Amino acid sequence: MSIGLDDVVAAETALSHVDGEAGRLIICGHDLEELAGHVSFEDVVAMLWTGLVPNVADPRALLGRARVRAYRHLARLADRLTGLTPVEGMRLLLSSLPDAEEDHPVLAVGAAGVAAAMAVRGAQGLAPVEPDARAGHAADILRMMRDAPVASDEAQGLDTYLVTVIDHGLNASTFTARVVASTQAGILSSVVAGLCALKGPLHGGAPGPVLDMLDAIGSIENAEAWLDDAMARGERLMGFGHRIYRVRDPRADVLMAAVGRLKGRSDRIAFAEAVEVTALKVLERRKPGRRLDTNVEFYTAILLDALGVPREGFTPLFAAGRTAGWVAHDIEQEKVGRIIRPQSRYVGAWPAEAA
Repeated sequence: MSIGLDDVVAAETALSHVDGEAGRLIICGHDLEELAGHVSFEDVVAMLWTGLVPNVADPRALLGRARVRAYRHLARLADRLTGLTPVEGMRLLLSSLPDAEEDHPVLAVGAAGVAAAMAVRGAQGLAPVEPDARAGHAADILRMMRDAPVASDEAQGLDTYLVTVIDHGLNASTFTARVVASTQAGILSSVVAGLCALKGPLHGGAPGPVLDMLDAIGSIENAEAWLDDAMARGERLMGFGHRIYRVRDPRADVLMAAVGRLKGRSDRIAFAEAVEVTALKVLERRKPGRRLDTNVEFYTAILLDALGVPREGFTPLFAAGRTAGWVAHDIEQEKVGRIIRPQSRYVGAWPAEAA
């Protein structure tokens, strides 16, 4: 028996492979470093969907039209977003999409981007911003979220992030999406289920607390003492260590490069880099012989903060990128044609035997 299904192979996939020992993420036969920051999110979506979704020859135009179409469905719910967190608002919006709508794969990704932006604005009591079908997916999401022009380096930063999180093996939310897909509930149901799993603090809800940690540290002079005290209390240092990666998380490296291109836009970047150096020193001293490197959460928080995204919007943006992967896994699972139904071991009381 494997509690938590550790090391149990539950699916075969051609989408991505995570090599934790080597610190490597392969997406459709390419190392992440070949794609993130070099190939657009739209083109990586087309690559991920090859052989699964027909007619993705012009993914930028397809996603642009999908955002416009999704907005027509979702805008009518804008007044119901006030008082909800961005994740709650995104869940409400995606759950409202009609199952009878055609072209579910493209609509799901377009809708996820629109819903993320709408939900962040709705939580602030702000009106939604209409999408621009001519814009790139990342640039349009950021513009809809901020209602302000987006510079090219900002658009590239978010595009790099969306590619970085597009797929990552059979993680908790992707497995959830595949379980729902195996029941033939449909792509939109799988995406909503994936979002519900992603929002947990042990999964996609983790990057925001990185900024909370930096706020608590306050200054670089205070960093070593604060980090030492936190570890003495048995607390986890947010943004360091990973359950799968035994060396440095490759996603952290590509996001670090993206952050480097935004240094002029945030005073927090230099401070965060200094805290990272100190944290790695403290971890090496207090956990000798154990590799606890910087993970994707650390540089996700720094990057999205530099782009002006409120920390409550981090998980919705994570979902906006990961939706393309959930869709691909949904279709792969549907082709298997078998419901996912693991067994459990009963450890409760048994009925009393008849005398």
